[in-house]
Amino acid sequence: MGPVIRIEVDGVGVDVPDGSSLLPALRAAGIGLPMLCSDDRLSPVGSCRTCLVRSDGRLVAACVTPAAPGSRVETASDDLKELRREAVEVIVSALPPRALAPGNPSELAHLCLSMGIGPETAAGSGGREIDESHPYVHLDRDLCIACGRCVRMCSEVQGTFALTLVSRGADTAVAPGTGGPWAESDCVSCGGCVDTCPTGAITEPGAGRGITTGVDPDGVTRTTCGYCGVGCSLDVVVRNAKVAAVLPARDGPVNRGHACVKGRFAHGYLSSPDRLTHPLLRRGELLEPVDWDTAVRHVADRLSGAVAKGGPDTVAAISSARATNEENYLFQKFMRTVIGTNNIDNCSRLCHAPSAAGLVASFGLSGGTDSFDEVEQADCLLVVGANPVEAHPVVGARLFQRALRGAKLIVADPRAVGLALQADVHLRPRPGTNVALFHGLAHVLITEELVDEQFLRDRASGLPELTDLVADYPPERVADITGVPTSDLISAARMYGRAERPAIVYGLGVTEHLHGTDGVRSLANLAILRGAVGTECGFGVNPLRGQNNVQGASDMGALPDLLPGYGKVTDPAVRARAEAVWSMPIPASPGLRIPEMFEAARSGTLHALWVMGEDVCATDPDTENVVRALDACPFVVCSELFLSETAKHADVVLPAATWLEKDGTFVNFDRRFQRVRPAVRAPGEARSDFDAVHAVSTAMGGDLACATPADALAECAMMAPLFAGLSHARLDREGAVAWPCPDPHGPGTTKLYRDRFATPDGLAHLAAVPYLPPGEEPDADYPLILVTGRSWAHYNSGSMTRRGGNLGLDAVNHLDIHPDDAVRHGVRDGQPVTVESRHGRARLVARIGSSTSPGEVFCTFHFPTSGVNRLTSGHVDTITSCPEYKVTAVRVTDSADE
Repeated sequence: MGPVIRIEVDGVGVDVPDGSSLLPALRAAGIGLPMLCSDDRLSPVGSCRTCLVRSDGRLVAACVTPAAPGSRVETASDDLKELRREAVEVIVSALPPRALAPGNPSELAHLCLSMGIGPETAAGSGGREIDESHPYVHLDRDLCIACGRCVRMCSEVQGTFALTLVSRGADTAVAPGTGGPWAESDCVSCGGCVDTCPTGAITEPGAGRGITTGVDPDGVTRTTCGYCGVGCSLDVVVRNAKVAAVLPARDGPVNRGHACVKGRFAHGYLSSPDRLTHPLLRRGELLEPVDWDTAVRHVADRLSGAVAKGGPDTVAAISSARATNEENYLFQKFMRTVIGTNNIDNCSRLCHAPSAAGLVASFGLSGGTDSFDEVEQADCLLVVGANPVEAHPVVGARLFQRALRGAKLIVADPRAVGLALQADVHLRPRPGTNVALFHGLAHVLITEELVDEQFLRDRASGLPELTDLVADYPPERVADITGVPTSDLISAARMYGRAERPAIVYGLGVTEHLHGTDGVRSLANLAILRGAVGTECGFGVNPLRGQNNVQGASDMGALPDLLPGYGKVTDPAVRARAEAVWSMPIPASPGLRIPEMFEAARSGTLHALWVMGEDVCATDPDTENVVRALDACPFVVCSELFLSETAKHADVVLPAATWLEKDGTFVNFDRRFQRVRPAVRAPGEARSDFDAVHAVSTAMGGDLACATPADALAECAMMAPLFAGLSHARLDREGAVAWPCPDPHGPGTTKLYRDRFATPDGLAHLAAVPYLPPGEEPDADYPLILVTGRSWAHYNSGSMTRRGGNLGLDAVNHLDIHPDDAVRHGVRDGQPVTVESRHGRARLVARIGSSTSPGEVFCTFHFPTSGVNRLTSGHVDTITSCPEYKVTAVRVTDSADE
């Protein structure tokens, strides 16, 4: 805590942090004042004049007046009370009577009620425009008091700058900066304006402002968001047993009262008529509803039969990053102790498996090196292969605000989107050339002596080998390989090399390549060269996880070669520790990875597959081969919310609960365990995956113990030293705890490797890996390179976000194409096009712009019917089998020509 000063408030001495305004002092003294233009998340402006006090004899607004040592502040005199009342009455007088109508739940209405200001004071005539164009944000300009809170929220927290105040005098009101309807503005629907509006001028339709004041809710449940990997804390408001609203928690450790369109608004899928509410059993060509006993008995019999006929290794399971830690833990325990195989994998295989392998090889552990709170202190941010403004909006907003406050920003991304548009240096490498780019940066760092020689001597290995390797990657050669101008490469290297506290943040643009693990390792080299990991001289290397529990699914051992806590199944000591806890033997040989499971199914050696919470027909690459694998497998079980494309190929479909309907924990992108709590009941007979796995295990004669999710995490803590200090009870008390956490009474570890690295020799390992080309190259037949990724309005396969208002915000799967390529291939903006690769075809709608470079196109995978993953190849990372989603050679033709 910094220095404090003492002031006097109504005769009482109060200590406040130096540099504070008078407001914290008033709160410390237990004094509440009206503050209609103030929000603790925003800079103060003092425009409403409702927080008037007297400080050392001067009449001042408390929110904008600095607290000075020895100041004497007066708040309670009759004249001050009257001045504050008059300020509120002046504001109210311009509003229509409905602003203070009985039952109005707004902040202003509650304030007036407490001050005895009645509806008759509101004498405005109204009649200004109401904007109801947006599915989640409605604007009633008659209720706007021009406090500017929404405008500041949009600029200072979200960083979108989509709102402004228009007109003059009493007519001043908020409006979208683009001048048209709200739905056509630059708004990204974070909901910050709704949360901060004090009058009800900006509301969430159907929920209203009452949600923020707790008017007649059935309850409010604190949980963790189940969309991306940021791990936002949310307060779920329930009315009549249904979710009325989801609000960002002001005290959320990661989001700090902020959210994005998905976590804040995209919960309409909960009540979708498409929700599965009963188990389905295939009879002939049809999937027919059955009761749980019938479904479970059928699954148990078929799995037991597969084991009896072909052995346990003829059964495999795909676990889920959307499931809780406890569900992932139980599922992998079921596969290892009841089935008797290590054939368990999760969807991190498709995204961040190279992160785990690369970070372990470089540093020793599979998580990011620093907490995001520490990353946010960096004076130079190197953001690589990520578009957090869209894929991780809360993180993207915080990174952008850090750049606005003076941090240098380097972005390496083929596309000109998000943070790249604000970067000091934007590096646009050709897709698939990351390793060469990183070696070029390392070349400059070494040749210009922008390295920490003491750190390299004391805490790292491999410098001679790396120095020899990168000597072959001067800026000129790297420019030829990557297309990045030498001047930009040198500028970026110098900027990162001269920073006092640099940080690296990266995403799937680094990992989803044929040589993704090499990409992670060569990127980690930069932090090691700078001595910027495990020290106070920087904030390391930090992956942005794509789904809510990608980190946790792997932490819990839903991997074919690793047990909970990352112990190798081939290590006898690790197996012995697990066997002592489980009282069951564990197979010693690694199991199948997801691509190997599909290959085994197609070859006839896999007889049963259980897919939990993943639509592999939509999200996995080379869809046609995935479909052939499912059709070839004699028995397929699918646990799902909806009848997904994958579920349509299943023999049994088990209806699952969502993250808003279940109990457990998630681990976010910076290794924080946080609680997940049920806010509403799952519909019909839908059950949590935890309960479904238990039911099948019991029917097969197994005993998984762990009767509750809390029991499962407690048992995991017994097995894995990394998590030994974690429990539901502790998380309920403390909110969030980062692993490693070996001691129930000690803190979690936010910054790794302060004393030594977790490698066998305790050193960070530089990697001298050569650049190798991607798995696909363009040619005359397929002249364009396709990159796939995410958009701001949707999540993963879109199964949740397309069932609600988000579809109104982003209803079309576009193909982004450069104007030069559009001319070359005869493509018009808005034209339906067919995209063909060497593996399949997809149908998209062309969107011409400069976000992509010539020769490159981009689309998302949120609309399975478009067939995007029919295009992607079977090429996988040579070390981890992560698919090469980021490089596919394609051609584009007019759909009308077919």
